[in-house]
Amino acid sequence: MHFPVVEKGSRDLYQAMVTESLAKSFFTAKLINTYDYRLICSMTPKSLAELYVLLVEPSQPQAKYILKQLIAAGVANYEVAKDGQSALAAMHMYRPNLVISSMYLPDMTGSDLVYAMRNDEDLRDIFFMLISSETGFEMIDPVRQAGVTAILPKPFESDQLKRALFNTLDMFNPKSLELEKLNAEDLKVLLVDDSLTARNHIKRVLASLGIDNVIEADDGASAVPLLEEQFFDFVVTDYNMPKMDGKALIEHIRNSSSQGSIPILMVTSEGNLNNLAAVEQAGVSGICDKPFETDTVRAMIQNMLSDI
Repeated sequence: MHFPVVEKGSRDLYQAMVTESLAKSFFTAKLINTYDYRLICSMTPKSLAELYVLLVEPSQPQAKYILKQLIAAGVANYEVAKDGQSALAAMHMYRPNLVISSMYLPDMTGSDLVYAMRNDEDLRDIFFMLISSETGFEMIDPVRQAGVTAILPKPFESDQLKRALFNTLDMFNPKSLELEKLNAEDLKVLLVDDSLTARNHIKRVLASLGIDNVIEADDGASAVPLLEEQFFDFVVTDYNMPKMDGKALIEHIRNSSSQGSIPILMVTSEGNLNNLAAVEQAGVSGICDKPFETDTVRAMIQNMLSDI
């Protein structure tokens, strides 16, 4: 498979290159040769200039606009695919740090693409961001559950994109938890979510904060016996789950468990304010939206554990 290469210092030519190259399946920009590709892919990015982005966008005007915003934000290494299969092929050949995709592609949806990535052992850890005008819950929620760094609207503000990009960098270079009486590596966490992809994403974020001892349950009913058998430092749970949802689990912990005072963080895409108010009434310690920023989760965990 051929990757057209643009020499360094050609930023002024990018607009003409986009116009020509979007007629093809995908192209590569700002990279000199195969050695540079492999070098960039193997690095842990510490700045936006080191971040390697794959943009999946079938619309030429939209691709131009997003690339312009990425370059303005400081992204120097990028590639564009116009459909899902081309994007997956590019990921296998030259692993990006971040995939930014629209929702509707010629051959699949953005949701299909992120789940194809999460089900592929070689691609499952690549970060994903969605840019879409879609607001329907049935389309957006599967993307939230897959574990993404951000979901941006179309059109988006430049500050929204920069914040999402810096959140991605933070996942590569996380700040450690600042706990006065506890060590992060000694913490034991119960993670409850019926989505395996969501659990994997949350585990990855927890691991980046130094928390590796994570016990999983696929719904509230499965979590109950674990709470009776083992002691945990805190619980992370979803809201919508079969058999026993997050609210019922919190009520069980607060009223019937031997660990009634344990901190509980709910990470959820639930948008019904009445349901969330009921969760707060049940005794949750904190509620975090999906997708979430690492800084937000870090701060919430620190606040929960500081009260112990």
